[in-house]
Amino acid sequence: MIAPIKSNRPQNVLGTDLVPCCLENSTGWYRNGSCETDPGDHGRHVICAVMTAEFLAFSKSMGNDLSTPVPAYDFPGLQDGDCWCLCAARWQEAFEAGMAPKVKLEACEKSALEIVSLSDLKSHAMEEQ
Repeated sequence: MIAPIKSNRPQNVLGTDLVPCCLENSTGWYRNGSCETDPGDHGRHVICAVMTAEFLAFSKSMGNDLSTPVPAYDFPGLQDGDCWCLCAARWQEAFEAGMAPKVKLEACEKSALEIVSLSDLKSHAMEEQ
C-alpha cells in the first residue's frame, strides 16, 4: 500500500490544508490573512473568528481592546463582522464566559486544539457559505 502524500502546508483543526482567515484585514501572526503560527507566536493567534460587538466589548473589558485603531502598529481597529486571528486562550476565555465569537473551522490552525476542544469550536462554527 502506498502512503498518501502529506501536504507541507499548515493544517487546520479538521486535518486539511489551512485556508486564509480573511483577505480584508492583515491578520495573523504573519499578517498575511492566515492564522498560521510558529514557535515565536507565544499568544498562539490561531483561531479565525468573526467579530461581534459583544465579543469586542468582552475583550476590551479583559484588557485587550481590539476595537480602537492603533495607527502606529497599522491596526485599523475591528468592528462587528470583521474576521481576525484570535489568540486561542482568549477565545477559550470568551467561550467559558459565554461570549465566544463564531469561527471559520477551515481557517483555524490545528495547534488551537492544544488549548480548545474541537467540539467547542464546532459548536461555534460559521455556516458554510
